[in-house]
Amino acid sequence: MQKTEPDRLVRFGVFELDSQSGELRSKGSRVRLQDQPLQVLLALLEKPGEVVTREELRAKLWPADTFVDFDHGLNAAVKRLRDALGDTAENPKYIETLPRLGYRFIAAAVPNARPTETTSSAPPKEKSHTPLKQSSWLLGVAAVLLLVGALFAVDMGGVRAKLLSRSNVQPQIRSLAVLPLTNLSGDPDQEYFADGMTEELITELSRIGSLKVISRTSSMQYKGQKKPLPQIGRELNVDALMEGSVLRSGNRVRIATQLIYAPTDQHLTVEAYERDLGDVLKLQREVAESIAQQVRSKLTPEQQVRLHQAPAVNPEAYEIYLGARCFNQSQLQGIKMAQSYLERAIQKDPGFAEAYVDLAGTYGNLGQFRWLAPRDAYPPAKQALRKALELDEKNCGAHGMLSYLAQRYDWDWPTAEKELSHAVELCPNNAGMRAQYAYYEAWSGRGSEAMAESAKAQELDPLSPHNLNAGGLIYYHLRNYTALTEVSHQFVTLDPNAWVPHYWLGVGYEGSDQVRQAIPEYQKAIELSQGDEDAAAALAHLYAAAGRKAEAQKILHDWTRQSETKYVSPYMVATVYASLGDKDKAFEYLEKAYQERSSDLPYFLRADLRIDNLRSDPRFQDLLRRMNFPK
Repeated sequence: MQKTEPDRLVRFGVFELDSQSGELRSKGSRVRLQDQPLQVLLALLEKPGEVVTREELRAKLWPADTFVDFDHGLNAAVKRLRDALGDTAENPKYIETLPRLGYRFIAAAVPNARPTETTSSAPPKEKSHTPLKQSSWLLGVAAVLLLVGALFAVDMGGVRAKLLSRSNVQPQIRSLAVLPLTNLSGDPDQEYFADGMTEELITELSRIGSLKVISRTSSMQYKGQKKPLPQIGRELNVDALMEGSVLRSGNRVRIATQLIYAPTDQHLTVEAYERDLGDVLKLQREVAESIAQQVRSKLTPEQQVRLHQAPAVNPEAYEIYLGARCFNQSQLQGIKMAQSYLERAIQKDPGFAEAYVDLAGTYGNLGQFRWLAPRDAYPPAKQALRKALELDEKNCGAHGMLSYLAQRYDWDWPTAEKELSHAVELCPNNAGMRAQYAYYEAWSGRGSEAMAESAKAQELDPLSPHNLNAGGLIYYHLRNYTALTEVSHQFVTLDPNAWVPHYWLGVGYEGSDQVRQAIPEYQKAIELSQGDEDAAAALAHLYAAAGRKAEAQKILHDWTRQSETKYVSPYMVATVYASLGDKDKAFEYLEKAYQERSSDLPYFLRADLRIDNLRSDPRFQDLLRRMNFPK
C-alpha cells in the first residue's frame, strides 16, 4: 500500500503548483510568483470552492504583531497573483472576489499525488551496498560537487547568477523612485495631503548622497497610472520603486510602504509606520531612514543625526502648509493665496522652519515676475530665511534661496556660490538645486560645468519639462541660440500653453537672425503670460529693429501709464530705449535699475542681445565694474 503526500502538486487549468517548493509552472515553463501572492494562492487552494476571508488571509500573510496597511498589501498581492495567472477581477477564471468578504478559488483543482515512501505488513528490504559500490557512489557525488563549485567560481554559463537568483539575496539598489502615495481616506479632498506626504518623503530621501532618488516632478507623473512596475523602472532608470499609501484619521497618520526591485517586480519588504500628525516630521524621517536601511545605503553621521531629530509641528499648521503648495505660483493670484496660507501656518506654529522657507519663495516669485519692487520683495524673503535657518541650519531649501537672493539682489557673488554649493551638499539628489547650480555656472561663463550639472538634474528628474527650461536658461546665458531654438521647440511641443517656452523660442529665433519667426512667439508669450514685461520688451526690440518704432514706443507709453499703479522694471524700459537707439535714455534707466537693485540687472546684463549696442560705451563698462561681476 502506498502512502502519499497529499496536495503537494496541484493542477488547475494550464498550471501546476508545487506547494513545497513554491514553484508554479504553466505548460512546463516556470511562472515567477512572489512570496505573498504565493501564500494567497496556497490559502485559496487549501479550500477550493470555499470563501477565504480577508481576515484569514491577513492572519496567514502577516503575524499579529506586524503593523502594515493590510488592505493595500492584500490588494497588491491578489493583483500580482492574477497577473501571474492571466486572470482578471472582472471575468475571473481562477479567483473570484467577494466584495468586503474575501476570495474564492473557482477553478477545478486536481491533486497530483506523488509516492513518498512504501509501507506494508512486512518490513522493507534493505538495500545492500558493497564497499566498492558505496565508495564509487561517494566519489561520484564529490565529483559533481567539485564541478558545480568550479562552475560557480568562474560563472561559466551564468551558473552563479542562476543559482543566486533563486536565493534570498537582495539585489543591489543604488537608485530609487517614490511613486505617489495612495490616499486611503476615501475623501478626495485629502488628495493634497497624500501628495504632500509623497513630496516631503522624497525631499528627506534626497539628502542621502549614496542613493539616487528621482525628483517629485517625474515621480508624480505616475499618479493614477496602471503601468507595470518594470516599465516604470525602465522609464525612470532606477533599480527600485517604493509604492505605498497614507491614511489620515483624525490626528493619526499611517504610512505603509512596499519596496520593489523594479527589473523583476520582486517584492522586497513591506513596512508600516504610524504617528500623531504633530510628529509627522519624525514620521517622514523614520520612513526615510528605514528605506535607507532596506536598500543598504550609507548614511553620514550628520544624516543619521538629522533623521533621528525632528521637531514637533502644530497639526493645523502642517495642513495649512501643505495646502499652500496646491496653488500655481506662476500666477499672481496663486502666489498671493500661497503667501496667505503660509502666513497663517506660521501664526499657528512660529517654529515651523519649512513654512518660512516657502514664504521666502513666494516673495522671491513676486520679485522675479516683477509683481513687487525689489525693495518690497527681497528683504522680507531674507528675513524669513534667517528665521528658517535659526530653526534648522541644515535646511537645503533655505540655503538655495539665500544663494538666489545673494545673486539677484545683494550682488554678492562669492556668497551666492558658497550658499548654493552648501545647498547641493546638503541635498545632493535635489534636481532643482542641481538645475540652479547649472544656471549659475552658465551665468558665470562656465559652459562645460553648466552642462555637467544640467545632466545631473536630468538624471534625477528625467520626465520633467523643467529640464527643458533649464536647458533654455543655460543656452541663453552662453548665447548659443541654435541650441536654444532646438530645446525650446521641444519645450513648446511638450507644454504649448506655457508662456516661457514661447519666449525662449523667440529669443532663439532672434539670436539666429530669424526675426520673422520670433515675432509671433513673443506675441504668444505676452498673451499667455498676460503681459509679462520681459516678453513685451523683446517684442518692442524687434519692432524697433524692423522700423516699426511707433509700436515699440506704444509699449513704452503703456508702461508709463501702468507705473502709476504698479511696479515697472526700469531695466526693461532701458532695453526698449536701447532698441530705439536712444542710448542716453537707456543708461538713465539702467542707472535707476542699479539704484533700486533690480534683479533683472544681474540676470540679463551680460547676455541680453537687446542691449548689444550699449556694450562698447564706457558707461556700460563702468556699470559692470560697479557691480563687480565675477571674471
